[in-house]
Amino acid sequence: MPPTSSATAAREILVRLHDVMASRTNAQAKLNQVTQIIGEALHSEVCSIYLLREGVLELFATRGLKQEAVHVTKLALGEGLTGTIAEKTETLNLAEATSHPDFVHNPETGEDLYHSFAGVPIVRAERAVGVLTVQHVDQRRYADIEIEALQTVAMVLAELIAGAGLIDETQGPGSGSGRDSGSVRMTGLKLVEGMGQGRAVFHQPRVIVEHTVAEDIEAERHRVYSAFDKMRDQIDRMMSQADFGVAGEHQDILATYKMFAYDEGWRGRINDAIDSGLTAEAAIERVQQRTRMRMREIDDPLLADRMHDLEDLSNRLLRIVSGQLGTAAQLGLRQDSILIARNLGPAELLEYDRRRLKGVILQEGSLTAHVVIVARAMGIPVLGRVRDARRLIAEGDMLLLNASEGNAVARPNPQIEEAFESRLSVTQKLRAEYAAMRDLPPESRDGRRLMLMVNAGLRDDVAALDTTGADGIGLFRTEFEFLVSAELPKRERQQRVYRDVMETAGDKPVIFRTVDVGGDKALPYMTSDEIEEENPAMGWRAIRLALERDALMKAQASALVEAAGNRVLQVMFPMISEPWEFDEARALFEEQRERLAKRGKPQPLTIKYGAMLEVPALAEALDILLPKLDFLSIGTNDLTQFLFAADRAHPKLAERFDWLSPAILRFIRRVVRTCDEAGVPVGVCGEMGGRPLEAMALIGVGLDRLSITPAAIGPVKAMIRSLDVGALREAMAELLARPPVAMRAALTDWAVAHDVRIA
Repeated sequence: MPPTSSATAAREILVRLHDVMASRTNAQAKLNQVTQIIGEALHSEVCSIYLLREGVLELFATRGLKQEAVHVTKLALGEGLTGTIAEKTETLNLAEATSHPDFVHNPETGEDLYHSFAGVPIVRAERAVGVLTVQHVDQRRYADIEIEALQTVAMVLAELIAGAGLIDETQGPGSGSGRDSGSVRMTGLKLVEGMGQGRAVFHQPRVIVEHTVAEDIEAERHRVYSAFDKMRDQIDRMMSQADFGVAGEHQDILATYKMFAYDEGWRGRINDAIDSGLTAEAAIERVQQRTRMRMREIDDPLLADRMHDLEDLSNRLLRIVSGQLGTAAQLGLRQDSILIARNLGPAELLEYDRRRLKGVILQEGSLTAHVVIVARAMGIPVLGRVRDARRLIAEGDMLLLNASEGNAVARPNPQIEEAFESRLSVTQKLRAEYAAMRDLPPESRDGRRLMLMVNAGLRDDVAALDTTGADGIGLFRTEFEFLVSAELPKRERQQRVYRDVMETAGDKPVIFRTVDVGGDKALPYMTSDEIEEENPAMGWRAIRLALERDALMKAQASALVEAAGNRVLQVMFPMISEPWEFDEARALFEEQRERLAKRGKPQPLTIKYGAMLEVPALAEALDILLPKLDFLSIGTNDLTQFLFAADRAHPKLAERFDWLSPAILRFIRRVVRTCDEAGVPVGVCGEMGGRPLEAMALIGVGLDRLSITPAAIGPVKAMIRSLDVGALREAMAELLARPPVAMRAALTDWAVAHDVRIA
C-alpha cells in the first residue's frame, strides 16, 4: 500500500535514514541499507542506487537485482532509462519500462521480471551525481506521493555520498548535467571586446546544502519563516529605492519579485518539504529542484522568464537562511577572476575590484544594457547570452575569455591555454608599444596633426588622459551618474563630479554631453506615461526627454555652469533632430547661467555649445543650425542604425550593415564638407572611430578629430603615424566616386599597399 501522503512517506524513510547516516558503518554498507529501507517503505521489489564514476553510471547498491551485478553494471550518460535520467536530470515514472524508447536490457542484473520503473536523479550543486531507481513486478505507475518521497530521499542520498567521498570530483562541475572534466568551449554575443583569463566566480555564490535531515522540524520552520521576513524586507526596500534591473524592465522585475516573495503557495510548498523531515536549506532546494525540472518542460519564453525569476528569488532565500548574504563583490575577489552572472546592473559591476576582474560572462545581456556601457568604459571584456554558463562552468574553473571572437573556454587543456596566453602576450606587447607612444603626437607621415580624444563616463576614466596621451575628452557621458543612482542625482553631487573631471583634465578640453537617458536607457525613477516603446532607440530619450522634463536638465545645466567657474565649458546636446531643439536647450543653459550670475556664483570664461548629429534629418538643416554652433560631433553608433533602419542590438543585423558602406562614408563626407564651408569644427565620437581601418576611412573623408575609447587610442595613433593623409584622401575620392563591390576589402588592400598599420 502506498503511504497516505508524500510528507508522511518521506518522513518515515528519513527517520530511518538518519540512523543509517549516523552509524559507523562504511559507505557501501550504508547504501545497501538505504536500498532496503526505500524498497520496504514503497513496497517495491527492487531499489537500486547508481553513482556517477569516471564518466559512467555504476550500479553501487541494490535490493532485488542480482548482487553480482553491483560494481559491474555500468551505463553511459544517456544510455538506457537510468542514463537518460542522469543526462537530462529528470524523473521517469513508467508502468512498462520496455515501452520507453530509451530502454536498454541489462541481462546480468536479472531485471527481466520487473515491469514498472521509476527513477529520480541524485543532484548535488545542480548536477546529477547519481540515480535512485525502484522497480516492481506489476505494471503500475508509482503514485505522485511515492515519487515525491523518492525525490526527497535523493537529496539526503546526495549528502550521504558527498560525505562519504563518493562524488567523483574528477568529472568536473557537473557530468550529469552536460559538463565533463575536459575543456568546453562556449559561444555567445560579443558585448565588450577584449581578452581575459581568470578563475570563475559566480556573482551570486551557490549555496551547497550540507545538512538535509532535520533534527527539529519546528525550529527549521521558524528559520524559513524568519528568512521569508528578511527577504520580503529586502524586496520592499528595492521597491522603495527603485534601483533594480536594466533596460527599462525594473518595474516588471520588481513587481514579479514582490509577487513571488509574498506568494503563500511557494512558502507552503517549502513548509510541506520541511514536514517531510528536511532542514530549511534542503526544503528550499527541494522546491527549487522541482522548479528547475518544470522549467525544462516550458516552451513559453515569458513563462520561462517568470520561472527564472522564482529561481533567482529562491537563491536569495537560500543565502539568507544559510547566512551567506553577500555577492561575490561584497565577499571580495582573491585572484584574477572572470565573473559569471545571469545579468548585472551597472552599480553591481562597479562594486568589483577592477584590478582582479578580468572579464564578465552573462547568461543574458544585450548590446544596449547599462552594464555593457559601464563595462566598456571600464575596459572589461563581456560575453553575453551564454545560456548554459551556470551548467557548464563550476566555481573556481579556469576560464579563457575572448569576447572579441565571441567565445570562452572552461577548464582549458595545456595546449589551448598556451595558445591563448601566446595571443594574450601579443596583445599585451602591443599595449606596451602603444603605451610607449603616449607622448608622441597623432601626426601623419605627411605632417598633418590630427586630434585624438577619449570618450569617458566615470570620474576614474579621466586618468586615461595621462595613460594614453589623448588630446582631451571629446565625449563625457553624463548619464552614467544617473544610471548607477537609486534616485535622481542631486545638483550638488553632479557639480562635484563635473568639477573633479575638469580639474583632473587640467588644460585639456572636456566636452560634456547632456544626459542621454530614456528609451533603452530607462531610469527607474523616471518613466514615461506612454505605452511601452517598440523602438526605444527612436523614442522618448535624450534631448526629447530633457526638454520635456526640464527640471532634470535645469539641475544639470546649473551643476555644469557652476562647476566650470573660471574655465571654458564645452557642452553638447544629444539626438538633435531639428534646430529648434538646440535653440531651446541652449536657452535653458543661458537661463541658468544668468540665474547663477545674479547670485554671485563664479561664471565660466565662456560656454561653447555643440550638437550631436545622430538623426539623419539634421543633415538637411545644417545650413540653419551651423551659424549657431561652436562645434558638431557625429555620433556614428545611432547614425548608422538610423540610416540603415537596422537595430544595432539585433544579433541578426549586428554584422549585416558595414560602417565602411559607401552610403555611410558619403553621408559623413557631405556633413564634413558642409561644416568646413561654414567654418565649424566637426568630429566623430563613436565606436567606428575606434577601429584603425574605419578611423582611416573617416580621415579619408575629411575628418581631423576623433573621440574614441581609451583602449583604441594606441592602435589608432599608430595607424595615423603610418599614414599619408593626402594620398588617402585622393584615394577615397576615387573610391567613393565609383564604389567597389567590397569597400572594406578595397580599403584594406590600399592600407597594406601603403604600409598603413591597421592591425
